[in-house]
Amino acid sequence: MSVLRQARAALEDAGLRGSFLVRDLDTGEEIGIDPDEEYPIASLVKVPLAVATLERVARGEIDPALPVTIRPEQVTGPGPTGLSKFRHPATVAVDDLLHLSMAISDNVAADTLFALTPPARVTAELRRLGHDGITVRHLMRDLAATPAARFSAEDAHLAQRLAIDAATSGGGHPVSQLDVSRANSGSARALADLLHAVWRPSTVDAGVAGRVRELMGENLLRQRLAPDFATDSARWSSKTGTLLNLRHEVGVVEHADGQAFGVVALTESWVPAVVQPGAEAQMAWVARRLRDHLRGR
Repeated sequence: MSVLRQARAALEDAGLRGSFLVRDLDTGEEIGIDPDEEYPIASLVKVPLAVATLERVARGEIDPALPVTIRPEQVTGPGPTGLSKFRHPATVAVDDLLHLSMAISDNVAADTLFALTPPARVTAELRRLGHDGITVRHLMRDLAATPAARFSAEDAHLAQRLAIDAATSGGGHPVSQLDVSRANSGSARALADLLHAVWRPSTVDAGVAGRVRELMGENLLRQRLAPDFATDSARWSSKTGTLLNLRHEVGVVEHADGQAFGVVALTESWVPAVVQPGAEAQMAWVARRLRDHLRGR
């Protein structure tokens, strides 16, 4: 069985469909599964947000030390951790908001950055840098306004079922955050292109690229692809994205021998369950299998 047939079969066994792309960042050689299919990207949007914010910092438009005060009464969207859980006002510098946004996927930190560089301006910054395949349309707090917010934890599977059953073959969905024409969206290829530009800087400012690499290396959410890529001889830097039945991760694995591979895994599940460790393990197996095939050529 070919590597791509193996990979597709593994995804199906886990109740997943997905778009994957693995690219050698030096040779440009790549292997993928439906890499040009567009997906809602959930918290992956924090990577282009970081790029756009830091490009403006590099031009002197934003002071990275600018203090911003976040008050509990201003927080409109819930979150599992970070500033949304703070009970008292907190003053955080822009550069530290970037760390919170990327390291623990703090939605309030990200939306505070969006207040400085709104979604349309992030998209414009990407276009200026030559990246046309990622579109930023809304804030992170909008991700909390899905049907999942209306169900108790015991009934969360009902929101999952709605997310699965209401999707159209063309990427449309009555839940706007899952509709590629209304959500923050991108393809595996477009996200791999952005990773490539950050790890092998071209149009992206070299200082900006270095800081984004550092931020992605600080990611603490490592249950998805990290177990299959992080070793004593390989560094894994990444960002995850999760919304209803969507489970994504993008990252770069840098080997001690100098090889580096961009890895993008975008998936949606047709199993109506919130917690699916087996699916996440299978995602990682598929991504690693594609990387191993490319590395072994």
